[in-house]
Amino acid sequence: MRRTWTALGMALACGLATGAAQAQDFYKGKTITVVVGNTPGGGFDANGRLLARHIGRFIPGTPDIVVSNMPGASSQRAVQYLDQNAARDGTVMTIFNFGLIGESRLTPDKVRIDFTKYNWVGSIGMDISVCYMFHTKGAKTLAEVQKIPQVVMGLTNVGTSNDVNQRIMSKLFGVNLKQVAGYPGSAELRLATERGELDGDCGSWGSVPIDWIEGKKIYPFLRTAAIVPPDLPKEVPYAVDIAPTPQAAEVIKFLVSSVEVGRPFIMSAAVPEERMKILRTAFDQMVKDPAFIAEANKQRLPVMPRSADEAMDVVKKIYAASPATIEAARKLVGE
Repeated sequence: MRRTWTALGMALACGLATGAAQAQDFYKGKTITVVVGNTPGGGFDANGRLLARHIGRFIPGTPDIVVSNMPGASSQRAVQYLDQNAARDGTVMTIFNFGLIGESRLTPDKVRIDFTKYNWVGSIGMDISVCYMFHTKGAKTLAEVQKIPQVVMGLTNVGTSNDVNQRIMSKLFGVNLKQVAGYPGSAELRLATERGELDGDCGSWGSVPIDWIEGKKIYPFLRTAAIVPPDLPKEVPYAVDIAPTPQAAEVIKFLVSSVEVGRPFIMSAAVPEERMKILRTAFDQMVKDPAFIAEANKQRLPVMPRSADEAMDVVKKIYAASPATIEAARKLVGE
């Protein structure tokens, strides 16, 4: 009997060792595709390409990393692709608009995605959303924006982070907003702003062109993140601090809670766990790498990483929000 158990133990150990060795060899000669759920030129695209330039150095076998843009339905198309047509062997990952996480709780009939059912790789940095006006409108503060007869802003789709932040600005802070839908991504929104089609935006501060900031072409007047980036004026108010009621403050917190996930990378739940372990380890090493951090800083991309477990904890908190909070938030964004 002892010999039998010993033999079984040795066989199991050999099997585990063989499996681990095979996992380590899997990525040699392979290509990993990073699917960006947005058009080229925006913040999600920049983060996807940043990861693609660096993570391969930390994966055994140093696979090639390529980027493919797959915009559609506010990046839902890219998320759904993971389990519909993509290879589920650990060679395809997606970066998507984090606003979909909250939207999956507010409008589950439209966003039929359960983000707890995916393999999370990690997140590079928290998104810091700021509402700003282009200099041509002359409004520099929230009080001045509130006096404008109509503020025109664009969005890529209902339920995106831009849309949610614009609705907070409008419904809770009294800005007379007109939204223009149909823009493919943030790059197109910026071009429309420069052309005078739009008055401003409520978007990622890291995606704002540096020449807009240094040239004082925009005036930020409201932020929905507690963190203040170094190049944002400290007097720009935090929406939660100036919310009209305590309930409004709670609704804002829920609506923007997905920003804590930041720029998330996920893979199909069908990817073998041993390969996920390799990729998560590579991600965690990458975000600490001096060369990676230096390039991110050069591009003004915030590096406030979250591991796969940390990102999942945020998602679970969003999904655990009380029915009363969800209903209040649904009423706000649905009006």
